[in-house]
Amino acid sequence: MDKAGLGLVSFFQNFDPESCVELKAQATRPAPKVLAAPMQAPFSRTMFELLLEQAGRRPMHPAVIAGNVTLSYADLAMRASSVAARLMADGVKRGDRVGLLGNNSPEWLEIFFGAAALGAVVAPFSTWSTTAELEFLLQDARVSTLFTMRGFGDHNFDESIQALRAGGTVPDLKRVVVYDGQRGMGDVDFAEYQTGSLATLPPPGESASAADTLVMLYTSGSSSRPKCVPLTHGGAIENAFNIGERQGIQPDDKVLISIPLFWSYGAVNALPAVLSHGATLVLQKRFQPAEALDIIERQGCTGFYTLPAMTSALLAEPDFSLDRTKTLRTGVTIGAPQDVRRTAEELGISDICNIYGSTEGYGNCCVTPHDWPLEQRIQCQGPPLPGVTVRIRDPETGGLLGAGEVGEIEFSGYLTPGYAGDSAQHNANVFTADGFFRTGDLGALNADGSLGYAGRLSEIIKSSGINVSPVEVEEAMQQHPDVALVGVTGVEDAVKGELIVAYVVARPGAAPTPDTLRQHCRTLLSAYKTPARIILTDSLPLTATGKLMRRDLRVMAAAAQY
Repeated sequence: MDKAGLGLVSFFQNFDPESCVELKAQATRPAPKVLAAPMQAPFSRTMFELLLEQAGRRPMHPAVIAGNVTLSYADLAMRASSVAARLMADGVKRGDRVGLLGNNSPEWLEIFFGAAALGAVVAPFSTWSTTAELEFLLQDARVSTLFTMRGFGDHNFDESIQALRAGGTVPDLKRVVVYDGQRGMGDVDFAEYQTGSLATLPPPGESASAADTLVMLYTSGSSSRPKCVPLTHGGAIENAFNIGERQGIQPDDKVLISIPLFWSYGAVNALPAVLSHGATLVLQKRFQPAEALDIIERQGCTGFYTLPAMTSALLAEPDFSLDRTKTLRTGVTIGAPQDVRRTAEELGISDICNIYGSTEGYGNCCVTPHDWPLEQRIQCQGPPLPGVTVRIRDPETGGLLGAGEVGEIEFSGYLTPGYAGDSAQHNANVFTADGFFRTGDLGALNADGSLGYAGRLSEIIKSSGINVSPVEVEEAMQQHPDVALVGVTGVEDAVKGELIVAYVVARPGAAPTPDTLRQHCRTLLSAYKTPARIILTDSLPLTATGKLMRRDLRVMAAAAQY
C-alpha cells in the first residue's frame, strides 16, 4: 500500500508503511486482561477528521468487522473518501441533508463518514419505517440525496420511495442511491461512489466545523410524530470519548454493535466511543441471539452494547454457556439492578456499565465507571459525564431538590441545540432559559453525585391517592429468581383511582404463580405498592430496540377482561 494510492495527501503525511507489519501483528493479539491507563483524547473535532486521525495512527488496525469483511482504518478512510468525492461532484455541500436508510453494514459507515467529510448533515432513518413514516421523515429532514437498501424485513423501500416520488410529496429528494444490490428505484449505481478519492478536504468555511450538525436523529416520545434531534460533530466526539473512558475501552478491544446504528445508542454513542479509542467495531446487521453468540465467540469480542431484552434472549439460547462469552469484559446496558446483575454475572460482562440518557444528550449523560464494584454499579446510573450538569427539580413546586430527593431530572452540557423541523414547536416547553433539558424522567442525585433513575413522570401510578413508580415495582419483582422480564402499569379503578397491574415473563423452565410473586413483592415493597393483579405472559410489548412500550402495556391492561 503506498501513499498515492490512498489519495488523501494530508492524511498520509505521517504514514509509515514500515510500521504495518507490527500493526498487523497487534491486530491479531487478544485483548489484555489488565487495562491500560486512560487514553489520550483525540485532537479532531469533526467526525471525518477523527477517522483520518485514527487512520494516521494505526492504518492497518481493524476498524470494522462485519461478517467476512474486515476494513482497516485506512480502508474505511479510503472508502469514505470515495463517497465524499462523488457527493462533491454531485454538488452536495456543507449543510445539505443526506438520508441514510439501512441496517448495520460497512456501507452505512462509508456513507456516514463520506457525507460528514463535506459538512453535509446525515439523517439516518429507521429500517422499520413505513411508507407514511418515510414520507414524513424525508419531508421533515429536507433530504436531497438518499442512500437506501432496497428493503428490510417486510418493508419494501423500493416500492415506497417510487410511490412517494411519483406522488410528488418529496420534492426536495433529487437523488436516490441503492447500495445493497441492483439499482431498482435508484438514479445512480453505488459503484460510482466507490471509485475516485477526495484529494483534500473543502477549506474552512466550506467543510464541517465542530459546532456544525453531524446528524439529525429522529426519536419517538411524547409527541405524535418523531422528534428531530440535531447533534454536532464536536459534541458527539467529546461526549462519546468520555463514554468510552467510563467503559475502559482500549485499542485492542472488539465491541459488538447489534443495536441499530441509526439509533442514538449507535450513531453518537457506540460509533464515536469506539472510534475515538481506536478500537474495532464488530457489526451485526440486526440482533439475532444465536448469531450474536457465534460472533462473540468467533471474533473474541470484548465489549457489547446490550439491553435487558437482548441479554435475556442470549441467556435463553439453548447453546448458551459462559464459555462462549468468556472474552466479554465491558459494555453498557440499561435496566433495573437485577438486569445489570444478570448481564454481569450470567452473561459474563463483569465490567458492564449502567447508563442513563436520551437522544437529546448524545445517548448518555451518566455512566457508571466500569471499575466500580458491581454492587455500586447496579444501584445507580453513575455520575454525570465530564461537561454535563444534572439537577433535580420538584415537578409541583418548581424548586430545586437536594441529595436523595426524587424529582424531575434536568441536565445541561452536551445537549442538542434544540429540536428542528416540525418538532421545533416543542423547544419552548422542554428547554429551560438557562440551557437545561427537561427530561420528563424522575430520579434523585445521591450524596456522591451519582444519579438514580426512578421512572417516567408521566407513568406514575396514583393508587388510593399515593404515587407509585412502576420502575420501583419492576425492580423488586425482577429480584425473584423465576422472573425474566416484567412490565408494570396502572388501570382505572372506581375505588382506588388506579390499580397496579404487572405482566411477567418467566425465565425458561420456570413456572412462578401470581401468589408467589405477590408474596415476594410484599417482602420488598410497602403493601400499597404490591400489584393488585399479576399476569403471566409469553412476551411484553417492546420496541425494535428492546425498550418496554409502556403506552401499549397500559392499553393492553385496560383492554383485558378481569
